[in-house]
Amino acid sequence: MTQHTALLNETPTADAMLRARARLVVPGGMWGHLNAARLPEGYPQFFAFAEGCRVRDVDGREYIDFMCSWGPIVLGHRHPEVQAAAEAQAAKGDCFNGPGEVMVELAEDLVAMLPHADWAMFQKNGGDATTSCVTIARAGTGRRKVLVARGSYHGALPWCSPSVAGVTAEDRAHLLHFEYNDVQSLRAAVEEAGKDLAAILVTAFRHDMGRDLELPTREFAAAARMACDAADAALIIDEVRAGLRLDVRGSWEALGVRPDLCAWSKAIANGYALAAVTGNDRFREAATKVFVTGSFWCGTVAMAAARATLRIARETDLARHIHAMGLRLREGLASLAKEHGIAIRQSGPPQMPLMLFEADPDVRKGKAFCSVALRHGAFFHPQHNMFLSLAHRPADIDEALQAASHGFKAVCELDARSNR
Repeated sequence: MTQHTALLNETPTADAMLRARARLVVPGGMWGHLNAARLPEGYPQFFAFAEGCRVRDVDGREYIDFMCSWGPIVLGHRHPEVQAAAEAQAAKGDCFNGPGEVMVELAEDLVAMLPHADWAMFQKNGGDATTSCVTIARAGTGRRKVLVARGSYHGALPWCSPSVAGVTAEDRAHLLHFEYNDVQSLRAAVEEAGKDLAAILVTAFRHDMGRDLELPTREFAAAARMACDAADAALIIDEVRAGLRLDVRGSWEALGVRPDLCAWSKAIANGYALAAVTGNDRFREAATKVFVTGSFWCGTVAMAAARATLRIARETDLARHIHAMGLRLREGLASLAKEHGIAIRQSGPPQMPLMLFEADPDVRKGKAFCSVALRHGAFFHPQHNMFLSLAHRPADIDEALQAASHGFKAVCELDARSNR
């Protein structure tokens, strides 16, 4: 019997039975960040239903969702207007011999919405978009070196995957590294690249797994822009995780820094599979020369969903709402932690918060907190940044904080046992 069986009568749960079946036909039963075996005890692997800011697992347990499908759900699960747009397009067809009219309309929407963008092209996953950006930058400059921040995640591909299994040194031969928000480190990497600098690739904010998050400083953003201008290289912002949640015009727009190329995915179609590259006229011709394609990249249904998502994001002042809800969550967690005498650190933008416990190198406190909060109906994560959506309302945040109070109590009990 495993931890995923019911504790009272030891009858296997629906989730446990699906895990057992999956192990026979899927390597390891699951893969990557979607693998619930990497989460604390009690987390479900399989889900049956979602609506608004709530998800329901295959055993019928419902949770207030603070992962939002790891970022794609920005308006709430099954947003009615997005669903209607997708279903209307699906009635006409999805995968044709070529794109539908909606592709041109979506590109027009992005160019009108994003101050840096003169054009757009589409893919399916975030890794498609970051890889396309790097390819276009190299084609446009005729150079090889790409600068990336240590620890930053840009996709699960050989050139950038956090895993080294199956990866050769040659896959990453032309990557150079710097420290996020460290101007001197960035300048040293630029100097190392010399005349072979093709691009600086940087996430919208620092969101490395299991460490405090960092918003970019104005000085750092300006230094990246200046270095690319001096070398006639591409500044690429990876918006895959942050896109729409900080600023619908682009995450660095408020810093006065615009990229040459930008990679988008996750939230742009509110859960439908879509990615995009946007760019300026400096790299327009290069984008026409590279060969990047995919069998389903012109699927019309996701593009129709994206058009609705972008419109709603603009009309509702999405970033302001989810900032307010994230701030309500952050302040509530801080108050509860103080009430229980527990030291925590909260970092990152409120729209994509991270809470870590002090003196918790093995994440035992974080896992205890999340496991108990989960049992009381709140789906948090102990190490990964979380996500807020338009569907989260004050009452949902307050209900989740009630679940969090049980989690903090569990941490107190864990500390008490450790101090005996």
